Amino acid sequence: MGTVTIGVSIAVPEPHGSLLQQLRTGFGDAAAHGIPTHVTLLPPTEVDGASLPAVEAHLTELAGAGRPFPMRLSGTGTFRPLSPVVYVRVEEGAEACTWLQKQVRDASGPVARELQFPYHPHVTVAHGIDDEAMDRAFAELADYEAEWPCTGFALYEQGPDGVWRKLREFPFGSSVVPPQAGHVERGTIPSR
Repeated sequence: MGTVTIGVSIAVPEPHGSLLQQLRTGFGDAAAHGIPTHVTLLPPTEVDGASLPAVEAHLTELAGAGRPFPMRLSGTGTFRPLSPVVYVRVEEGAEACTWLQKQVRDASGPVARELQFPYHPHVTVAHGIDDEAMDRAFAELADYEAEWPCTGFALYEQGPDGVWRKLREFPFGSSVVPPQAGHVERGTIPSR
């Protein structure tokens, strides 16, 4: 089967996902059309195609133990000058995303890997474009707000055409979005 490039992410739902993707395209980011709007849990990672069933089993187990949590995006940030990225900030749900991505990349799992940069949950709205367009993205989305209940995540594969396609969704085991609470139960995704 050969090597495939996979990623795991939380999709930004409609109408927010399409709007942010259109804006990203409008800022001049040519890759935007092939990247569904998302919060990354596992960045692009090459794996042997034969290991996909093990990856899916790992993600199924992780999602089954999870529970929905509130997600809220608010305002913009940037990784410049370290990396040419402007993003919308994950204001609520960042702790849960951080916990999830650690579990996805767990050393005992099929996609154990180190990250190039420390994990910082975000939604990219401009990447690798000229500074003027990056500044425009940063300014135009400074007041952007969106919220939704995160009820799971998905596995994606990057095709030879550079387009990311969803292979499978992994819904969390519980369907109830908890209220904003201060404590975390053992084995569950933090709600804040």
